[in-house]
Amino acid sequence: MDIEGLILDVTPADGEFDRSFLEKLGHPVLICHGPEMGHTCPILKDGCEMVDSAHGIIFQIDLERPQHRAILKRYKEVVAEDVPIVVVVREGQRAKYHDLLTGVQVWETEPTISELDGFAAEVEAADWTRE
Repeated sequence: MDIEGLILDVTPADGEFDRSFLEKLGHPVLICHGPEMGHTCPILKDGCEMVDSAHGIIFQIDLERPQHRAILKRYKEVVAEDVPIVVVVREGQRAKYHDLLTGVQVWETEPTISELDGFAAEVEAADWTRE
């Protein structure tokens, strides 16, 4: 599935980043709430069609969880370099996990509308340069 501008929103539980705002900007959004507790994320086993299809990924993560660190590491291995990735972490995790976070954008607070708008623009720019 190759849908221009597709954003993968990976947030825990029933959360999501402002999906309606991103969709108003013309970006279809896939929501993933991650694996259930006690299960392994598919990207760590067989790969993930949602990740493969994404033109941008915004991922809320708790880097204190080993599986979340492994998922981010795997994203960095399999996602094309021109696909923007934003990682939303808890305060203080940017410094503690600096090496792991190299190469991705990092936000330590819930993103604002202007940050999401900027992220959407990055996705559009990446799509435009791929054409």
